Amino acid sequence: MAKIKKKYVCQNCGFESTKWLGRCTSCSEWNTFVEEIETPVNKRTPVVSEIQKKDAQPKKLKDIQLEKEYRIRTGIRELDRVLGGGIVPGSMLLLSGNPGIGKSTLLMQTVQALGQKEIGLLYISGEESEQQLKMRAMRLNIQSENVFFLGETDILQMLHWIGKIKPRILVIDSIQTVQNPQLDSPPGSVSQIRDNTSILMQVAKKNNIATILVGHVTKDGAIAGPRVLEHMVDTVLYFEGEKNHSFRILRGTKNRFGSTNEIGIFDMTQKGLITVENPSEWVLNSRPEGSSGTAIVPTMEGSRPLLIEIQGLMTATGFGTPRRMSTGFDYNRLVLLIAVMEKRMDIDMQNFDAYINVVGGFKIHEPSVDLAVIAVLYSSLRDRPIPTDLMIVGEVGLTGEVRSIQYARQKLKEGLKFGMKRCILPKQNVKEVQEEALTLFPVSTLAEALEVIMSEA
Repeated sequence: MAKIKKKYVCQNCGFESTKWLGRCTSCSEWNTFVEEIETPVNKRTPVVSEIQKKDAQPKKLKDIQLEKEYRIRTGIRELDRVLGGGIVPGSMLLLSGNPGIGKSTLLMQTVQALGQKEIGLLYISGEESEQQLKMRAMRLNIQSENVFFLGETDILQMLHWIGKIKPRILVIDSIQTVQNPQLDSPPGSVSQIRDNTSILMQVAKKNNIATILVGHVTKDGAIAGPRVLEHMVDTVLYFEGEKNHSFRILRGTKNRFGSTNEIGIFDMTQKGLITVENPSEWVLNSRPEGSSGTAIVPTMEGSRPLLIEIQGLMTATGFGTPRRMSTGFDYNRLVLLIAVMEKRMDIDMQNFDAYINVVGGFKIHEPSVDLAVIAVLYSSLRDRPIPTDLMIVGEVGLTGEVRSIQYARQKLKEGLKFGMKRCILPKQNVKEVQEEALTLFPVSTLAEALEVIMSEA
């Protein structure tokens, strides 16, 4: 009798060891090793034999013909924007996000939109039964007759029905629940995820089936399972948002067929997700008037300009060490800007707690919001409100200089569209901005910018 070979696999990074380790030597995570029984590849039964394979032959680039419809538009504008125009046939897409953020809701609405175009779809759920899928569909008013639903976790059964129905689009919710009975490891383990994704990828490429996988995330927000999962798929989408806010942001972090800078914005309602056409208008309508520590800053998310409200608060600290808190803005960047304020403006920041909040659940990574962050903190410290029709934009260096920004014209046009009349911006960007309806205050240092803000307040 052959000896059973065992191995221990890190569920965070996929590192394999012959013995159990408390801490992974590859990713340094604790208590992530799970025992798995190693199954020789040559003893496994081929699982893709039930689906007809097409012989692949090498071709010259000029001889490769694209389909007449080489992208399938979902009918959901924000989703198509992030995907670069629609779903590419034969591609594999990974959708990830926190529990309860709305991944299944987004997929159900996508299925409804595609079903109306008489496109064959198969929705396989390993987390919900067919009755539960029916209840969700009734809540979202999904009535398409061109969609097949299946509650299954066995990949052999999945392949059987994929070969029988031959859908153009396949949805797997979620990849962590799929199980290959030929492997002795439990569902969700590294071996199961890696092997099942590889099998589904072969099926998708050889049969030109667009496949959408739903992936779980860890407590740190990363996709659960081996890192190779993100390398195998063609597109990786993250569905972000705060549970206390109705806004949801679909962000592409990998896309072989389009840009990764685009985002889609949705509003979560009782009837499902609704696309948000003008998020800037929503931000401006809910902004308080006459309050210190709040400012409007124009930013770019992909090719879309947005007006974002940043709020700041400075209070006397009650402890020996002042607190620094940030929501929607990088914490380390906030600490750096506070150090610049203390050094270049001669403000004793050690006696004040500092808080920054980006309204609406947005997360800003653009350096052009530096000047607005300092402005709202200074406004709160002096208790002087910033005018509601004044935009503030600019990157701040360690020496206190205000550096030039990118896409200045698009950002200022967005402000003009919604009634903004004045803007503080870097002096280097004045030449490229020639908007007569907007009063510009060019600045080159942090001191100049704060002097303009206090004089206009």
